[in-house]
Amino acid sequence: MTTTCHALASQRHWVFDLDGTLTVAVHDFAAIRRELVIRDDEDILAHIAALPASEADAKRAWLLEHERELAQASLPAEGAETLIRMLANRGCRLGILTRNLRELALLSLEAIGLADCFDPADVLGREDAPPKPDPAGLHQIAARWAVEPAALAMVGDYAYDLASARAAGARSVLVNLPDNRWPDLADWHFADCHALHAALA
Repeated sequence: MTTTCHALASQRHWVFDLDGTLTVAVHDFAAIRRELVIRDDEDILAHIAALPASEADAKRAWLLEHERELAQASLPAEGAETLIRMLANRGCRLGILTRNLRELALLSLEAIGLADCFDPADVLGREDAPPKPDPAGLHQIAARWAVEPAALAMVGDYAYDLASARAAGARSVLVNLPDNRWPDLADWHFADCHALHAALA
């Protein structure tokens, strides 16, 4: 464990999911699916993208306002501020890759007091790249930072985050779950951001 944590501590390029990773998870996806008449087994964004334009626009508008309210009320996840400020103080490059819209991601970062740690150009939303688990967003960030995707560590709380990292060739870090639900996708697992901070410190 000491060797693996040392390898993680040497990371200089970090990409974070936002909702449920740096913020307290508040999205009720079951309720969103009910409101938008989406089956329980369907991906919300993929469902909307496949709809005729007029119907898709109406559902996107509802989703935008719903997500804006959640973003404005964002709270930091346990240990998130300490972790991000430590990495920023070390001079690490920090990015966000979220399935949310970029403007709402920036709003969430403001709400949790961490906007100053991220260059807005390094915050990618679903309008900037195909949503995770597609690896395109990680490839974009790696290109912007002039590094190979293997130099990135992707931190998230869900399989989509880990799968995007695996597909891109980046390292994957699962946080904010007591157990590792996806051992085949997660290179590291920590119960919360405090535990990740402790490992890096």
